[in-house]
This record gives sequence, structure tokens and C-alpha cells, in this order.
Amino acid sequence: MNKIKTLAGVGLLACAMMQGAWAAEPASCKQVKFAEIGWADISATTGVAMTLTEGLGYQPRKILASVPIAFTGVQKKQIDVFLGYWAPSMDAVIEPFLKDDGVKVLPKANLEGAKYTLAVPTYAAEAGLKSFQDIAKFKDQLGGKIYGIEPGNDGNLLIEKMIKGNQFGLGDFRMVESSEAGMLVQVQRAVKKKEPVVFLGWAPHPMNTQFDLTYLSGGDDVFGPDYGAAKVYTVVSPGYEEQCPNVGKLLNNLQFTVEIESQLMEKVLDKQNPTTVAKEWIKAHPEALDKWLAGVTTVDGEDGVAAVKKFVGL
Repeated sequence: MNKIKTLAGVGLLACAMMQGAWAAEPASCKQVKFAEIGWADISATTGVAMTLTEGLGYQPRKILASVPIAFTGVQKKQIDVFLGYWAPSMDAVIEPFLKDDGVKVLPKANLEGAKYTLAVPTYAAEAGLKSFQDIAKFKDQLGGKIYGIEPGNDGNLLIEKMIKGNQFGLGDFRMVESSEAGMLVQVQRAVKKKEPVVFLGWAPHPMNTQFDLTYLSGGDDVFGPDYGAAKVYTVVSPGYEEQCPNVGKLLNNLQFTVEIESQLMEKVLDKQNPTTVAKEWIKAHPEALDKWLAGVTTVDGEDGVAAVKKFVGL
């Protein structure tokens, strides 16, 4: 009998040790460093990730960076997580970082059903500017300009490549670099005057409801097929999932829909704090936590769902 009790005690001790090992991640895991590139969609999803990790007892930190700097930061382990690898448009940008396992792309996309290519107001399409091949025909009305976003962005690089290679007869065009917000101001001005304008457009994004847009056809060789159909992936430092398995589990669980992101982004574009937006959204949709936090605990090994609900005020 004593032997049986002893074996039972050893079993319980082993279980306790296993549970402790799951919760006892290295101290370096407590701070989770996220890349923030200034896009409304990535601001929104990063806001959700930061809210979840803070609710679980971690200390999330946001690091502002361009896309290339974000990948460099992940490679050098100065950044832990980047939620904004848009494929295929960023493929050329990330390719050097994938060599020798410089960064790791998580296998499941955090968003499917996205798209990213050049767009125009629908009135411009109705006037004949319907495809990449049509842009050059409208050079004078466009002022020879195509509007991009921040310097170093993958979409800008694709536009530059078309211009330098005189693809679609765009050799005399100029790309105007700005920011997401700056580009949309230019679009708004053009729309008010009913002038044609060509710019980087993507979904999910409230621009699709704020403006009557048409995505240009014929750009498959540049932005990919089906009007730049895209998936968005999460990128982490090599070995991060093994070093911080609890956060790694969360990141693998973290998947969004176009509808969810559009709801979040609309408020982010109204200059609301992304983490505040995330908290309010989670309060209104607590069922999302069951999937996002499946198998995820707090930093101390407690119930993750209960902790996050308490954190957001449920």
C-alpha cells in the first residue's frame, strides 16, 4: 500500500513539474516585441495581439519600423513578432531573410481573402482606365503620377520596377511616396474633383467603403493573379516558438477574417488607439477568445481566457 501511495505521489509531482515547466518560460519571454509598420490593418491586428499578451501577463512593446527594417529586426532578434507579411507582394523583400533560417514564417496565414494591387475611383474606370495597360493612356490627366505609401514598402518597389522597366509604357511616370494616410488624402482630393488617380489599394481596408473603387486588371505579373489576391502571415525570430512556447501557441492560433479586420481598421483610421479598439472589440465578441487562446495560459500558467476577459472588463 505504501508503495502505491509513493508511486501516486511521484506521479502527481511529475504532473506538477510538467505544468510548471509550461508556465516557467524564460524571463526574456515576458516582454514581447511587435513590429508596427504604420498600416491600419497591421496596427489593428498588432493591437489585438498586444491586448491578448498584456491580458495574459506579458509586457508587449511596439517597435515602429518600415517593412525591410521589420524583417531585419526579426532576423537580429530585436523584434520578436511581425504580423504583416503580405504574400506574394512581399516575397521579394522577405526572400533574403529566409536564407539560412534568418526568420521563420508561421505555417497558417493570419488572414486569407486579402488583395493588394493598383486601384482607381470607379468613375475613372468608367472613363476607360480599367487595366494596367490603360494607365499610360491617361498620363496627362494623371499628371504622370502613381501614388504609393511609405518608402521601402513592397508595393512601392513593384511600382518602381514597372517604371524603371517601362512596363505597360510607364517609363515616364513618377511614383509619389508618402504614407497610407497621405496617399488616401490625395485620393480624397481627386475624388472631390472627379479627377482620375492611380494608387495602391488593398483589402481589408475601409477605403473600400469610403470610396467607390475599381481594382485594375492586367497586373497579374506584378502583384499576382486575381487582382493581387493575398494572404498575410506572421513572422517570428528563429527559435522563438521553442523559447516561448506559450506565446508561440497564441501566435499560431491568431487568425482573423476580412470582416474582423475591417471593423477594427475603421476605428484605427479614426485615430483611436489600436489596443483600445481591440479591447472594445473583444468585449463585444468574447467568443473569439476560445479559438485565439485555445491551449494558451497566462504567463503564470493560469486560465488564459479568464485572465483576458478580466483585463478587457468582461
